[in-house]
Amino acid sequence: MERRIQLSVIGNRLSVTDYQSPNTDYRSPNTDNRTIAIGADHGGYALKEELKGMLETAVLGYTVIDCGTHSADSVDYPDYAYAVARLVADGRTWRGIIIDGAGIGSCMAANKVPGVRAAMCYDQATAVNSREHNNANVLTLGAGLIGPSLARQIVTTWLNTEFGGGRHARRVDKIDAIGKRYSLKQ
Repeated sequence: MERRIQLSVIGNRLSVTDYQSPNTDYRSPNTDNRTIAIGADHGGYALKEELKGMLETAVLGYTVIDCGTHSADSVDYPDYAYAVARLVADGRTWRGIIIDGAGIGSCMAANKVPGVRAAMCYDQATAVNSREHNNANVLTLGAGLIGPSLARQIVTTWLNTEFGGGRHARRVDKIDAIGKRYSLKQ
């Protein structure tokens, strides 16, 4: 099915016209793919290792691609955020998880990659909202703000929450159209 999105700015309002039928499949690409990219800077290294172990257990059974870092030595979070985001955007992984001190910088960096919808979540409610309403495909966490127990709950909730579609699909399309508009200018 062909899909065309027209993005226009009228005054200070963004208008997106979507010429697609309403029978859109909004599932994440690679829904049968149980591969998750994970990365962290030095502030998120210990939590990354713990979450990686949880994801790879027989109960959850995910394949995890570890994008680093591999120690607590100081590094720059944008490098690891980009590595995870690129794997998700290219369709090589189903979802991505990035951990730094606050989760904010990694979220900003990941969202620069076209096709990525990263969300910084700090509780289960934001995890559900990021998936149901925004179809987030990358989760960022702040290791300095949440403990390991809450992080495990957030990750489990986020991975098990499906996109709601419906009225949210139109809004996600607008987000994607903005990204496409600015990625074409480069």
